[in-house]
Amino acid sequence: MSPTPERLPRLMVVADAASAPRPLPEIAARAAEHGARGFVLRARDLPPREQAELAAALRAVLPSGCVLIQAGGRGPAVHLSSTEPFPSLRPSLVGRSCHTKADVDRAVDEKCDYAFVSPVFETASKPGYGPPLGPAGLAALCPPSLPVYALGGVLPDRVAACLGAGAYGVAVMGPVLRDPPIVAAYLAALSEVTSS
Repeated sequence: MSPTPERLPRLMVVADAASAPRPLPEIAARAAEHGARGFVLRARDLPPREQAELAAALRAVLPSGCVLIQAGGRGPAVHLSSTEPFPSLRPSLVGRSCHTKADVDRAVDEKCDYAFVSPVFETASKPGYGPPLGPAGLAALCPPSLPVYALGGVLPDRVAACLGAGAYGVAVMGPVLRDPPIVAAYLAALSEVTSS
């Protein structure tokens, strides 16, 4: 069963198969050991069968209660790019990547459960989508009706600025793929803001 939007984890790990320095299931398992409970599998370059096999391998190592969302995939939980059409059969959980106000407005109109907004800070993994929004630009793209995850160059010491700008949570790729234990630092930063 997919979570309701208000129960989405505050930290989403973008599990990008092309960027993973080690096997993705190994990285995801270690991230989960340190408290990660939300994962977006991004493996668009793989054939559908291999994507499904990788998703199954991740499910096998993640503890119960974890959310696994497939980017561009099929199934109960999917994540769409800024240009992909909304599925004709609505998944039980659906999010969209957004870079502009028009993207966010579209996600709101589609009644997406959440949106990734990027790039918030300078990042090597999102060339072509700049310049970085910064906290002020992020704030302009956080509607009250849609949980927004800040993505792009978000380090633990930038979490408070993202949530202060109106983000529901943060989405992280590179730092967690390279060093899964850093999840604990993100969760501590999130907890410090949300519990105060």
